[in-house]
Formats: sequence, structure tokens, C-alpha cells
Amino acid sequence: MGDLFAALALAIVIEGLLYAAFPEQMKKMIAQVVTVPSGQMRIVALGVAAVGLVLLAVVRGF
Repeated sequence: MGDLFAALALAIVIEGLLYAAFPEQMKKMIAQVVTVPSGQMRIVALGVAAVGLVLLAVVRGF
């Protein structure tokens, strides 16, 4: 359970750093995301989640 909270905390830190370093670009990205159809966003999100799981398995050694 501690690993889960550590991973969530790291994701929040990374996202915060991106917004701090590139505020205008992040605003533009959010505006673009709003225009993406839900079905396409779902497919991309599932693909990214799958890649993340594979990377986690590789790092953890299965």
C-alpha cells in the first residue's frame, strides 16, 4: 500500500513541476484535450495504462 501512495505522490510532483515549468503550454494542451473525442481518448488512455503496467512489470522484475 505504501508503494501505491509513493507512486501517486510522485505523479503529483511530476505534474506540478510540469505546470510550474510550462504553464502556457499546459493550458494549450488542456484546450486541445477537450476537443478529442471520448472514444479516441479512451483508447489512448488504455494504451498508456498498458505501457505503464508493462514498464512496472519490467522494473519490478515480474
